[in-house]
Amino acid sequence: MATAIRQPAVAGRFYPANPQRLRNEVEAFTALPGNALVEAKIRALGCVVPHAGYMYSGHVAGAVFRRLELPQSMVILCPNHTGMGEPLAIMSEGGWHTPLGDVAIDEELAAEFKQHMPLLSEDEEAHRTEHALEVQLPFLQVLAPGFRFVPITVGTSNFEVLSSLGVAMGNVLAKRDGRCLVIASSDMNHYESDSVTRIKDRRAIDRLLALDARGLYDVVREGNISMCGYGPAVVMLTTARKLGASKAELVRYATSGDVSDDRSMVVGYAGIAVW
Repeated sequence: MATAIRQPAVAGRFYPANPQRLRNEVEAFTALPGNALVEAKIRALGCVVPHAGYMYSGHVAGAVFRRLELPQSMVILCPNHTGMGEPLAIMSEGGWHTPLGDVAIDEELAAEFKQHMPLLSEDEEAHRTEHALEVQLPFLQVLAPGFRFVPITVGTSNFEVLSSLGVAMGNVLAKRDGRCLVIASSDMNHYESDSVTRIKDRRAIDRLLALDARGLYDVVREGNISMCGYGPAVVMLTTARKLGASKAELVRYATSGDVSDDRSMVVGYAGIAVW
């Protein structure tokens, strides 16, 4: 039987479908600012990156990926915007296609995750039309050619489940040779004024920078902060802490209003590295 290749769902909408245009955009978003000579690279264990259309959040995601010393193994966690599929959905075989080519799933690592976390379900349906993971791949294809990854869609808001996944991932990754980057794909607060969004986002960002998974969970839910990927971020923080992370940096923050000039209703974007 042929190996399954997940086809792109948002090429031509969230990012260019033309391979050269897409590569050019990624290279522009990940280029050093004109006045910068070099940037110190971060050997990150985890990060948070946004997943809106590239015109709105590509500069934030690009700034993060540019700063990281990218390994050849990644785990990408994203929220489930579609509501389809299982609460914790993994694909453990095959690959994903983008206009820049195919990216192989790290089948060995995915199998280990499933063995140590029984709540992970093999489920292509949750991934089929979800954009939040797909939009990260072209950045990584340009900056870390040949990488492999494990895709996981997080559709549960149960803290104990999120924490258990993070612990299980940390236990697996601690025993492996070589570093693996855990990427949490998330936008921040949605569809409030720029001023309100920046205040709400700062509360969530402070918990992220403190590596406080429970604090992030609580402040998002109690503060009515519509951060769509707080679940993936809780998992990432838990995993990174398990692997010894002690620092975090806000690499870049913006809102959609910075691009559109409409400050009345915006989405926030934070790019954070954890190591």
